[in-house]
Amino acid sequence: MPDIFGKSALLLSLLLSTSGAHAASASDSAQTVLANAHGIPHPAVIAHRGASFDAPESTAASYTLARDLGADYLEMDLQRSKDGVLFALHDNSLLRTTDVAKKFPARKDSPANAFTMAELKTLDAGSWFNEAYPQRARPSYKGLQILTLDEIIDIAQASPQHKPGLYIETKEPKQFPGLEHDLKNNLSKRGWLQPATVTTGEPQVGQGKGRVVLQTFEKSSLELLQKEMPDTPKILLLWVGEGGMTPNSQVSFADSGEKDKAAYYAKQQPKDHAEFLQWLDFAKAHGAMGTGPSAALTHGGDQSYFDLVQPWMNKATHDKGMLVHVYTIDEPVDFTKVMAAGVDGIFTNRASELLKYYQRPAPFTVNQLLEKNGY
Repeated sequence: MPDIFGKSALLLSLLLSTSGAHAASASDSAQTVLANAHGIPHPAVIAHRGASFDAPESTAASYTLARDLGADYLEMDLQRSKDGVLFALHDNSLLRTTDVAKKFPARKDSPANAFTMAELKTLDAGSWFNEAYPQRARPSYKGLQILTLDEIIDIAQASPQHKPGLYIETKEPKQFPGLEHDLKNNLSKRGWLQPATVTTGEPQVGQGKGRVVLQTFEKSSLELLQKEMPDTPKILLLWVGEGGMTPNSQVSFADSGEKDKAAYYAKQQPKDHAEFLQWLDFAKAHGAMGTGPSAALTHGGDQSYFDLVQPWMNKATHDKGMLVHVYTIDEPVDFTKVMAAGVDGIFTNRASELLKYYQRPAPFTVNQLLEKNGY
């Protein structure tokens, strides 16, 4: 990969000459220039499984809402059905977010990839949300379907007002040999591996060179993604423990005495600075233009993990010419904390709140947009 970071000064001068006072604003930095060189907004709003605080994750309701709020990216976990169709689902199991136990009781414990796409389409992927979050429940969420990658692409392209990009994770890629190749073929077929032609106005993220960002926790998948799509921006997601960085403590959660996992995770760190830097070096050497670290949240909760966005960590990442996109942040207090630490973009379930924080509020409320879209 060319050393884009080393050309920051030149790119910045070009931006200043073409964008005038706007480009000279306080937000300009080497990271802004680097992000723009990849066609990625800075800071980036990455709608985690769509606007999944307000609508069932990874469904049409969630993705259309995120799009119409103005999120930069629609984020998804990619899996492959038994008959080879790429679809979005976070869990390996269907039990949490569908009625698989009712529709296929004998197969309820089978992984999602043991079902054909036709079978997956019979599942109700929305009613669970109404039960879990009655204060945000809507009758229209009942019966929402699992979506294919093609259907999410259709959603991203459908609005003339805003066209978000796609931020795609290869989920458990070792379960799906050839997933990276299949993804390349699917994106290529839909024309998403080349920037769209823009005839009027300024290009949106879904029309530029950063219209797709690929992400993975797996080093082997990063290598395969780089082989298949060398010109597409990539992120190596960071974790401490199994499958990730060697931790500074081998004490298990059960033996730690902590009451919840958030408190346990908050105390876990890479074993030393060198361990963290080795992961950065691997990411850089294998085509990643950035990392996706976790954060320890102010109020804890089931999204609070390891504090991998400490200022020294972000500086080390930036010094290697890479961006930092942190997961998964929903509260203004944490928006402020991670931005102060130096991150370049945020995965969020609450795209509406993050856009307000960045002073990019949508012209309509969440409820107005949901109703506008038939929900």
